[in-house]
Amino acid sequence: MKLITTLLLCSGLLLSLTQGEDAQEIDCNDETVFQAVDFALKQFNPGVKSGNQYMLHRVMEGTKTDGSPTFYSFKYLIKEGNCSAQSGLAWQDCDFKDAEEAATGECTATVEKRENEFFIVTQTCKITPGKGPILKDNFPCIGCVHAISTDSPDLEPVLKHSIEHFNNNTDHSHLFTLRKVKSAHRQVVAGLNFDITYTVVQTNCSKERFPSLRGDCVALPNGDDGECRGNLFVDINNKIANFSQSCTFYSEHLLEPLSKKCAGCPKDIPVDSPELKEALGHSIAQLNAENSHTFYFKIDTVKKATSQVVAGTNYVIEFIARETKCSKESNTELTEDCEIKHLGQSLNCNANVYMRPWENKVVPTVKCQALDMTEMLRRPPGFSPFRSVTVQETKEGRTDSDFIEDVVATTPPYDTGAQDDLIPDIHVQPDSLSFKLISDFPEATSHKCPGRPWKPASWKDPNTETTEFSDFDLLDALS
Repeated sequence: MKLITTLLLCSGLLLSLTQGEDAQEIDCNDETVFQAVDFALKQFNPGVKSGNQYMLHRVMEGTKTDGSPTFYSFKYLIKEGNCSAQSGLAWQDCDFKDAEEAATGECTATVEKRENEFFIVTQTCKITPGKGPILKDNFPCIGCVHAISTDSPDLEPVLKHSIEHFNNNTDHSHLFTLRKVKSAHRQVVAGLNFDITYTVVQTNCSKERFPSLRGDCVALPNGDDGECRGNLFVDINNKIANFSQSCTFYSEHLLEPLSKKCAGCPKDIPVDSPELKEALGHSIAQLNAENSHTFYFKIDTVKKATSQVVAGTNYVIEFIARETKCSKESNTELTEDCEIKHLGQSLNCNANVYMRPWENKVVPTVKCQALDMTEMLRRPPGFSPFRSVTVQETKEGRTDSDFIEDVVATTPPYDTGAQDDLIPDIHVQPDSLSFKLISDFPEATSHKCPGRPWKPASWKDPNTETTEFSDFDLLDALS
């Protein structure tokens, strides 16, 4: 009996350690959870070599661990769709396969979120064919970002380079050494990307006597210390081809932060800088090329922008694009005289434009999300080429806004009672719209988990679907 009790206590302790103290349950219908599951499912489907790709059925449970970065761990159910694995379609564009023939599955995944981007850490799926035993498929995602041990031997040259760079770019009188590696991540990309977080501490070796760190340099117990984050790219020849580092110090002796001397780090640039003109041109051209909308979009407001020197220049730009009156059918390309449609669609976009002018190489990527009218009424800060900086004067000492206020103040209110009699009652039948809304996100509900089943855009509830049908004979009309 004592043995059983001891085993239960140990298993409970291991479970609590695995889940972590900061892990908290999350709503399975939360939009961010859906985005994480959507990313995980889109990483799983390319690994399906034959047959059809899988679609989300529902999210069963999930936890969130806050921090930098944030981790989402969840379990979700999938069903086989009617789109082939090689169709190139997104799973949201498919329908569920017939229930008897469709394979089903259960997936458990951990996803890392950093700066609005997701990365697969682990994912395991158990697939049950329409008729057959359970098959277990593991897709480790070789090109994804993975956490590695802080004691990994692969980190030794990376950390050595980082500490040397730190000591060569600070004004401190003494050399620093590595204290502790807090976290490390690696990604395979025609080489290796490393993202490491570590702490440094002052040693007893002064820069005046020692040009570089030696083995007999000892960390001082009460020495100055700080925390750094380094990003390194190691090419296929095992050489460090790119490196950036940012540090936070806890000492008043370090008057000049290291990040100010980082030539390869991203830097903010003014949103109205002429430097952005070419990058913005490539961004809007890429947006219009990828967007299936019948009208062109035009950049309305640039919200923020950064540039980074990485064997070329990489621009990261956030902007708002608005629909114009120029259709793609009537115009071969977007021109400057295309006017913005007042009630047209608006998009919030994030662009990444990598440029190598000496090779005439430009690689633009643009991701956009639709904005509703409520968001557009709150004009965001930023530069707009279509918004005048000065306010036009209508009379001396008066502006357009003053004139509008006078009109609003002197205009009598409408007599709504008399107008209501002239407006007919129009009854709209269910599902009478000529277009269908795409259900990208599950409907929000008050309960948490499991989540609401995801339904394809073409799905209709037979209990609520109302369709009138009556037999009609052509002979009755002729008689």
